[in-house]
Amino acid sequence: MENGGPARDFRHCLVHFVHVEVLVRSGRWSLARQVFALQLVLLVLVTGLWSGYAVLDARRDSDRTATREVTDIAVTVAAAPSTAAAVGSPDPTALLQPVTERIRKATGVDFIVVMAPDRTRFTHTDPARIGRPFTGNIDRALAGATFSETYTGSLGPSIRAVTPVRDDGQVVALVSAGVTRAAIGDRFAEQLPIVLGVAALGLFVAATGSLLLNRRLHRQTRGLAPAQLWAMYEHHDAILHAMHEGLLVFGPAGAQAEVVNDEARRLLDLPPGPVTRSDLPVSLRGPARTVRDETHVTADRVLLVNQDIVDLGRRANGTVTTIRDHTELRTVLGELDTVRGFAESLRAQAHESANRLHTVVTMVELGRYREAVEFATAELELSQALIDRLLAEVGDPVLAALLLGKVNEAAERDIELTVTAETGLDSVAPLSSREAVTLVGNLIDNAIDAAAGDADAWVEVTVRADASTLLVRVADSGPGLPPESFLRAAERGYSTKSRHHGLGLALVHGLVVRHGGAVTTATVPESAITVSIPRKAGA
Repeated sequence: MENGGPARDFRHCLVHFVHVEVLVRSGRWSLARQVFALQLVLLVLVTGLWSGYAVLDARRDSDRTATREVTDIAVTVAAAPSTAAAVGSPDPTALLQPVTERIRKATGVDFIVVMAPDRTRFTHTDPARIGRPFTGNIDRALAGATFSETYTGSLGPSIRAVTPVRDDGQVVALVSAGVTRAAIGDRFAEQLPIVLGVAALGLFVAATGSLLLNRRLHRQTRGLAPAQLWAMYEHHDAILHAMHEGLLVFGPAGAQAEVVNDEARRLLDLPPGPVTRSDLPVSLRGPARTVRDETHVTADRVLLVNQDIVDLGRRANGTVTTIRDHTELRTVLGELDTVRGFAESLRAQAHESANRLHTVVTMVELGRYREAVEFATAELELSQALIDRLLAEVGDPVLAALLLGKVNEAAERDIELTVTAETGLDSVAPLSSREAVTLVGNLIDNAIDAAAGDADAWVEVTVRADASTLLVRVADSGPGLPPESFLRAAERGYSTKSRHHGLGLALVHGLVVRHGGAVTTATVPESAITVSIPRKAGA
């Protein structure tokens, strides 16, 4: 210790720490190994510093203990009445030497010296030094004080205490008791193995814990180096922000999403911050399962969802969900279905018109002119009357064309589609023409599908509007859809229907919710779906 041991150990540990830091920065080690190396060096450094401090503290404690011991012994000897009496006798050495030696041996100190005020020794551990002058400071003791000091005397460096011997208040002698530094070093050496053993045990326990932590960290980081982890993070972050599909990753617990990219927040209208399953649309809150190209409908969008149960490297599995926006595609497909229906209707009408024309030509060739005119104009008047009525009562020509096309489509499927006399509106506001086609067309399609197959199948359509409400009612001869079934179909966006896959009702529900309207269903006295959408003033 006196040769700079703790400082030398600290410098050695610091150099080793810097060497390990260089290796760490070189990037050749995995993150787990780097953390373990730094922890180990830090543990050695801390343990070394603690051991050095403990050794110094134990040394200081030994000095303090020795000082207290020699002070107590000197004061006790000086206070004994026999000491003052012996000093006043003709031969103080004969009386005091045996007593002080017994006390010295019993207490373990190295010397107890009783001296005259002029420093002449009456007692000493080495009898040859009796009668010689005492070396050391005695001035404060002569003044009546007890003090201690470290002094190099006849026995070498020692911690000693000096106290006066009083007789009737007068200082008649002095007593000095001391322990040599060599003896204190021997006592300290006995404690040193305990201190070092505790330090070694602490280092072993800490290193073992660090090793276990290293193994866990190695498993969690897959043995990758910091540079590799940083590159993975940058790539991961770039991909999440660049991809045009929504991405949701839920861990084994499944309560809170671990990954949510920007597109998922946009498509699902998610709030900022952590996302839980309760924040998702109702159709996406179900239990973890594998999903392939499943259609889900929100208030604003038609979404195509895929979900996989994957191993995230833990004891349990998580889910990865991707979401694509199919709103525009479904809208275009709906319009395409409408156009296709128009085309099919025109094709059927062209075929029917050809049959009628052949009939008229034949009747003319047979000379049945009057019957031919009546036959040709009867069908024309009926069709023209329906067209004139729809154009007069329905202010939007696109919706009027849709209704006319659906009448012909229903007729081809042996279904009587009637536009009721209550129908009448100046415009489809607050809907756009495209939204009106989506709303009315899907309701009629579902009604035709429900009524198909009956002997007397029919569908009735009512579209009317006043200053406050736009109302659409479609009734049919089918079995009807209970309210709870309608809600499930509207929220889920799929069903067992092979033609429309249930998207019709889901699109209707989303459109109505978006405009603050309401949808009601009934099964008695007839199957019907009624949609009411509020109109703003002036619409």
